[in-house]
Amino acid sequence: MNIYMKKKNFGLMTVICGPMFSGKTEELIRRIRRAAYGNKKIVVLKHAFDDRYQKEFIVSHAGDKIECRYIKQVEEAKEYIDADTEVVFVDEVQFFDPSIIIFLTSLRDKAIDIVAAGLDLDFRGIPFGPIPELLALADEVLKLKAVCFQTGADAQYSQRLINGKPAKHTDPIVLVAATDCYEARSRERFEIDYVPLKEYLNQKLR
Repeated sequence: MNIYMKKKNFGLMTVICGPMFSGKTEELIRRIRRAAYGNKKIVVLKHAFDDRYQKEFIVSHAGDKIECRYIKQVEEAKEYIDADTEVVFVDEVQFFDPSIIIFLTSLRDKAIDIVAAGLDLDFRGIPFGPIPELLALADEVLKLKAVCFQTGADAQYSQRLINGKPAKHTDPIVLVAATDCYEARSRERFEIDYVPLKEYLNQKLR
């Protein structure tokens, strides 16, 4: 038998990451539509934390949208996956707990392709949630950059603003909002009172 005619027995995992306003959701929606045009059996998920627009849709900052299932816990996702599922798309993957890593890699082992999108860094400039592990385990990584709101240069950071001033590193990690509370910033213009990277790394090494 021709080896290229063998049945696919594994999936591929792609992770799309970057700061806010970098086009992650637009790229995810593009890939969802491409899979739909190819008559793939797809499942589209997002974390219920993202309620900025409509819970039942993934919505880009530009207003493009596509229907999805919104969930709070990984366990909820399992009811939407069946034997015919070919591709699973996940938006706002950074909000999920670490069990999302096991869940997505187990789907890949069952010949299901995965495309997950999320912020690689939180507002403090620290790796966000399960993203570091997903990046390491991915077959493909697409790291996008935004445009700095102040200089027009490449932006890697999501600058959180409270009443027009940079947020404190002790503020809650999750604050779902858009242009009223966040700007894309370059490394030179990113402002935070303290970056707890050393504490983050020490915790990882325990």
